[in-house]
Amino acid sequence: MTSPPLAPVFPEVTIGILAGGRASRLDGRDKAWLQRGGVPQILRWQRRLAAQGGAFLVSANRDLPRYAAHGLDAVPDRIADAGPMSGLDALAGAAGTPWLMTLPVDLIEVNDCLLRTLMHHAGTHGAFACDADGVQPLVALWNVAALRAGAGHALASGDHAVRNLQQALGMKRVDFHGVRFGNLNTPQDLDDAGIAPD
Repeated sequence: MTSPPLAPVFPEVTIGILAGGRASRLDGRDKAWLQRGGVPQILRWQRRLAAQGGAFLVSANRDLPRYAAHGLDAVPDRIADAGPMSGLDALAGAAGTPWLMTLPVDLIEVNDCLLRTLMHHAGTHGAFACDADGVQPLVALWNVAALRAGAGHALASGDHAVRNLQQALGMKRVDFHGVRFGNLNTPQDLDDAGIAPD
């Protein structure tokens, strides 16, 4: 007899992975499917975080059937060529919970208490992380209703800076002292993380 699945830790939160970038510094390689230790980045985050929230979404703009084949709900940008703001807009539009935690698919690591810590500091306006490398605006917990309105306004006005949106929404900075999330932006980053070239 199998055990019933565990209830999500934070059912009011959708986990949203931003995987819609073009990876121009990696010659267009799709970061979501880069493998570390034989596991694609997107599946690594699914295994790590999906059970913490009430839903798990991916912002993606290519190879959508591949996500579906792995049981992942991928949502494409509604407005093209606006960088991460488009992904935030897409995730906010698809989220069915009052809160959305986002992080880029190319992060190398996060601490186990990330969501819990952001929830603790979010208040009603949300929160974003700051690690040893500085502010990480895409590692954030958003009030979904506020994000929907704010991202829509940002896209309409042409101001696609995520930090400006967070300031306008009154989101709180949360410092993760001694923590470095890291990312996979360059061929050297891939080599350092043990990811083989194509």
